[in-house]
Amino acid sequence: MTESLSGHVVAVSRDDAHRFSKPTRDTITLIAGLGVEGDAHAGVTVQHLSRVKRDPGAPNLRQVHLMHAELFDDMAARGHVVTPGALGENITTAGVDLLGLARGTRLEIGDEAVIEITGLRNPCAQINGASDGLMKELVYVDDAGETVRLAGVMSVVLAGGTVRAGDGIRVIPPAGRHEPLQPV
Repeated sequence: MTESLSGHVVAVSRDDAHRFSKPTRDTITLIAGLGVEGDAHAGVTVQHLSRVKRDPGAPNLRQVHLMHAELFDDMAARGHVVTPGALGENITTAGVDLLGLARGTRLEIGDEAVIEITGLRNPCAQINGASDGLMKELVYVDDAGETVRLAGVMSVVLAGGTVRAGDGIRVIPPAGRHEPLQPV
């Protein structure tokens, strides 16, 4: 793989059912064009239940959910205990500014897997089930009137492979102008 190491995987999670939290695993397997093998959100078309109701044929831009572990420290300081997988993410990272990435950024993870960032996660009120009041910490309107979303990023799988805690992450910015992430 190309670029220099930017960060690493802290934990990986998957669940075969549509539950909010995902149990951590030793490894997950990413499958090109589908997502995480054995995860309820894997598929070519949208799999999130609320989105299936709106448009079941829409492309699945939410195949793999990534969350930065640094957020857990911020939330702990505000009284919310959050652990890997608790907010439904598949890959918990450290050392990568996920929210600052441009749309189309590629992440090379471990020796084989490559994902492409599609946008910000727009969480639902189920987040409050993890910790009462957590939703307003993760989605709020700032002083400039802009909505801020902190609940991670979504991606699609370009090249499959096994991912595990400790794997390196390399950030490959897209060519051209930086396009800020929008909710997907």
